[in-house]
Amino acid sequence: MPRSGRLKDLGVYVALGAFALTTLAPFAWMLLASLKPLAEVESANPVPTVWKFENYSAVAEQVPFGRYFANSVVVAGWVTLLTCLSSAMAAFAFSRLRWRGRDALFRLYLATLMIPGVVTMIPNYTLMVRLHLLDTYTGLIVPASFGAFGTFLLRQFMLGLPTALDEAARLDGATHWHVFWDVVLPLARPGVITLAIFAFLGNYGSFYWPLVMVKSPHMRTLPVGLLTFDTVYGRQTNLLMAAAAMSLVPPLLVFLFGQRFLVRGIQLGAVKG
Repeated sequence: MPRSGRLKDLGVYVALGAFALTTLAPFAWMLLASLKPLAEVESANPVPTVWKFENYSAVAEQVPFGRYFANSVVVAGWVTLLTCLSSAMAAFAFSRLRWRGRDALFRLYLATLMIPGVVTMIPNYTLMVRLHLLDTYTGLIVPASFGAFGTFLLRQFMLGLPTALDEAARLDGATHWHVFWDVVLPLARPGVITLAIFAFLGNYGSFYWPLVMVKSPHMRTLPVGLLTFDTVYGRQTNLLMAAAAMSLVPPLLVFLFGQRFLVRGIQLGAVKG
């Protein structure tokens, strides 16, 4: 490789490295702040003079962190499961079945993506109150489990699968359900895993809907429960950062587990067959 090419590559690597360090800077500050005494959190020195590892145990002593953590994981897990199932079934109907008005209905369905979530929050809240689902797991899970984004993502993915597979399955006597469950869904696994990652990460960190729906302390999710450390009487920033650091474990594990499926699912889903 010519010298100019090596210098160009070196410059690209340096720029990418600097960008990566800039991206990681807030996480580094969070970890360091979680190990500081409260009086040192606002100091200019990023490194603690006294390492307070007991901040992590103090979080569990002041709030039921385990309960908040379990609520977040359970709610996000159920939302992810229902989102993937409902979106996959709708995407199959919009991409593999032929019926009158299909494309027009899909465009109307897709137009709901332009409606901000805050607009639908009040109607959803009113519906949950009338169904007596306020302050319940069902009220937290069901409204967040259905949306047009997952259907759009999986429809684009399923359009890239050969229709000959459907025809061959029907010649063998398969019903629409068997074609969906045994043929199309296994082949759409990268797209489903991609959607699952988006759904889990998006709901795990959800704040406004749980804040509106939850009244009982034992029903709080992590984003709502962490407000305990930020009150009108003061902010315990070091404990807040310790709790935030512990709450990052599930999203990191989900992302690391599905990283290769995420890249592949986005690439294949962007190509219409």
